[in-house]
Amino acid sequence: MAATAFLFPGQGAQSVGMAKELCAALPAARRLFDEAQAILGYDLLDVCVNGPTERLDSTVVSQPAIFVASLAALEHLRATKPEVEAAVVATAGLSLGEYTALVFAGVLEFPDGLRLVQQRGAAMQAAADATPGAMVSVLGLSEEQTAQLCLRAQAAGLVQIANLLGPNNIVVSGTKAACDEVERLAPEFGAMKTVRLKVAGAFHTDIMRPADEKLAAALAACRLRPARLPVWSNVDGQPHTEPEEIRALLIRQVLQPVLWEQTMRNLLAAGIQQFYEIGPGRVLAGLLKRIDRKIPVENIAA
Repeated sequence: MAATAFLFPGQGAQSVGMAKELCAALPAARRLFDEAQAILGYDLLDVCVNGPTERLDSTVVSQPAIFVASLAALEHLRATKPEVEAAVVATAGLSLGEYTALVFAGVLEFPDGLRLVQQRGAAMQAAADATPGAMVSVLGLSEEQTAQLCLRAQAAGLVQIANLLGPNNIVVSGTKAACDEVERLAPEFGAMKTVRLKVAGAFHTDIMRPADEKLAAALAACRLRPARLPVWSNVDGQPHTEPEEIRALLIRQVLQPVLWEQTMRNLLAAGIQQFYEIGPGRVLAGLLKRIDRKIPVENIAA
């Protein structure tokens, strides 16, 4: 089989109803949610299936929800196409999705990964509550143009590039007032459109302090194992297998921009010929197709 990479989605991919069919049909998927309920202290599957949307979209819930739903989708792939996993030589995840990738790669056990995601979500929620923020996808501008747009909008508050997702597809993150200003000014800079994301904070900016310190403490208490295959980091777009390197990068990831386009281009340059997006939504497949329309991408939905 062709050299394959597994990709895992990040926050914003959640939707009410996800994982319902998976858990009804696949005992291995249901077991993950049962274990999650014991760890988290509430019925995560019920929130995924029934909402309400406001609760599922909250950072403290959406991060564990996407993490567990993505691993449930992975169990579906293992049950239906067991030969695919043998061809996987790399994995990556968008922001939160990097934790799912680390579980797949054997760096984290599922319970440890879920506890880390729970603590990460709680720390980021606390930072967001302390300084309400937002994230806006800006379409049609280069990185330089988007940086200039942020510079103008900073008259209203902190705002900066947070995710470099693909060609002319960049997410900015900052205070709500500054994000409002980005939306107002974007047409003047030539943007095709802007889209406010389904997240509850200004992720990947300094507004997330001290979430990075809280996550560092949680990671220090958690055992990380050498990866059985490279995990490509959001922070530098490079493959990593060593636990201490991965630990340091996960802390930096909270405040630094996600270099997703660079990561995908580096995976393509490394010879990856087939991708699978595993988890809720189809965002990652769409982003990859904007980089290379011919590359095969299959979605394994949650």
